Amino acid sequence: MDELTLELLLKQITGDDPHQRTEAWQSAGAIGAPAMMPLSKLAAGADLEVRRAAVRAMWKIVRTAGAPHGDVEAKQAVNQALLAVLKDSPSDTVSRDVLWMLSELACGECAVDAVAELLKVEPLREDARCCLERIPGEESLAALQSALTSVPAEFQLAVAQSLRARGVDVDEAKYPCQKLVPARETEA
Repeated sequence: MDELTLELLLKQITGDDPHQRTEAWQSAGAIGAPAMMPLSKLAAGADLEVRRAAVRAMWKIVRTAGAPHGDVEAKQAVNQALLAVLKDSPSDTVSRDVLWMLSELACGECAVDAVAELLKVEPLREDARCCLERIPGEESLAALQSALTSVPAEFQLAVAQSLRARGVDVDEAKYPCQKLVPARETEA
């Protein structure tokens, strides 16, 4: 394979040769942040195999940038690229993937703010909640605590569960743990 460039990556992912497509997405980590936006557009496309390869390439880039003892600047660049994709996401499916990618990188307050905004977007709020639960630090914890009273009532129990998972003592009477709520009446 020639030295992989962004142009070659995109060409091989959209090409007809499945072996080149696989080789391309497996090598995508070397391209880094500049590939995220074009790959996200491919990930929202019509062709199933191209979509899969584009998402796999994005994950490869995330895992390469987020590797232990990796380049901090590369990690932050990928984080910023993912936030740009999230802002201009071509589909809810791509947004969900990007949320989970951001939760793996867990970079900074700007990511927490962008993810917390999506708690208001019904099709994405569950993934946004899980993302905030996974991101360590006080910013993500504060975002969950703030969301507990600002999200719709039917979603508050899920946010309360995320806070419990983060070690916060949540009022059991006001926000009962769903694991403890009987699914049906039982006899004593």
